[in-house]
Amino acid sequence: MKKIDIKTTDQEKIVGTYARYDMVADHGKGAVCVDEEGKEYIDFTAGIGVNSLGFCDDGWVRAVTKQLKKLQHVSNLFYTEPQTRVAEILTARTGLCKVFFSNSGAEANEVAIKAARKYSNNKYGNDINWITTLENSFHGRTMAAITATGQENYHKDFYPFLGNFSYCKPDDIDDLHKSINDKTCAIMLEVVQGEGGVVNLNKEFLQEVESLCRQKDMLLIVDEVQTGIGRTGTLFAYEQYGIKPDIVTFAKGIGGGLPIGGALFGEKVCDVLGPGSHGTTYGGNPVACAGALEVLDRMDDAFLKGVAEKGEYMKKKLNAIPAVVSISGLGLMLGVEIKGKEAKTAVAEALKKGLMSLTAKDKIRLLPPLTITYEEIDKGLKILEDVLK
Repeated sequence: MKKIDIKTTDQEKIVGTYARYDMVADHGKGAVCVDEEGKEYIDFTAGIGVNSLGFCDDGWVRAVTKQLKKLQHVSNLFYTEPQTRVAEILTARTGLCKVFFSNSGAEANEVAIKAARKYSNNKYGNDINWITTLENSFHGRTMAAITATGQENYHKDFYPFLGNFSYCKPDDIDDLHKSINDKTCAIMLEVVQGEGGVVNLNKEFLQEVESLCRQKDMLLIVDEVQTGIGRTGTLFAYEQYGIKPDIVTFAKGIGGGLPIGGALFGEKVCDVLGPGSHGTTYGGNPVACAGALEVLDRMDDAFLKGVAEKGEYMKKKLNAIPAVVSISGLGLMLGVEIKGKEAKTAVAEALKKGLMSLTAKDKIRLLPPLTITYEEIDKGLKILEDVLK
C-alpha cells in the first residue's frame, strides 16, 4: 500500500464530523499510545471508555485471534457459543433475565426504547408510549437516541424528531413528577451523565425514580454505555445506588476495542420482543463476543476494587493541583473542573506534552484504561499538572 499523508487525505476524503486532535495514532500497549513519529503518550481516554484493558492486551488478543481462526461471522439466524456465554455471564452477574446484542450504545438505547413502548402497548394499548429522560443527558446519535438526549445542541439542524418524549431536570424530584403523565411508559437515565459533564446523580433522586416506576408500572431504563463494565468500580454503576432497573444498556468497554453493545432485560420485559420485532446483522458477532468474554473474565471483585482504588488515588492527586476546582464521577470516570484556562485548551496542550485526555462540557474528562498502572497515572497527572500551572 502506497504511503499517504494521513492528515491531508483524511481531511479530503472523510466526512468532517470529528474535530480531530493533531496526532496520528500508530500502535499502543496498555495505557501507552505511540504516534506515527514514535512519540509516546499516556492514554487517559481508552478510546472514550472502550479500551477497558488498554491497547493490545495479551489475553484479549489471544481470545480474539483464536475466535478469528474459527468463525468470524454467521448471522443471528444461527446459535454461536461466544454470544451465548456472554449472555449467561451478564445475566448471572446482574440478576436480569435476557440480553439483546447490538453493535453500539446508540443501538442498545434504540432497542430499549422500542421494548419499553412495546411492553406498554401490549399491556395497555397504543396510547401509553411517552418516555421521560433527563436534561443534560446523552443517549446516542440515531434519531430515537438523539431525541432521548436532553441537550438542545445535539438537536439543532435535525428536526422533526420522534414524538412523545419529555425531559426532567436532573435531581429535581418536583420536576420529575411534572415530567411524567398517565401515558408515560418509561424513564430513561444515566446515573452518571458522561457527555453532560461527568455529573453524578443524587441517590435520593434515583430511588424516587425507581419508586415512581414501580407505582405506575413504568419501566426504568438505565443507560450504562459509558459507566458500565467496571468503569466506575462496580460491574454497573447502578449497583452503587441501590436501584434495580428493568432495562440496562451497555456498550463501549465490554468489547475491549471491538464494536459490541446490548440491552439487558429484567423479568417484566424479557419476553416482549419476539421474532421479527427487532434485529441486527452484526449484533453479538462471535469475534466481538470472544473479546467480551475476556473482558468479563477479568472483572472479578479484586479487579473492580482496584478500579475504585485507582479512581480515589487520582481524585486525591488531582485535588492537590491548585488549578483544580472540583472533581466529579466514579471510579475511573472522572470530570475535572479547572480554572485559569478552558478545558479544551488544557487538553490540547497536554497532548503536545504526551497525555491523551478528553473534554465533557467545560470539564476535562479522564477515562483511562482500567488496567492502567499507578506509575502511568502519576506520569499522566504530572503532565496535566504542568499544563495547568
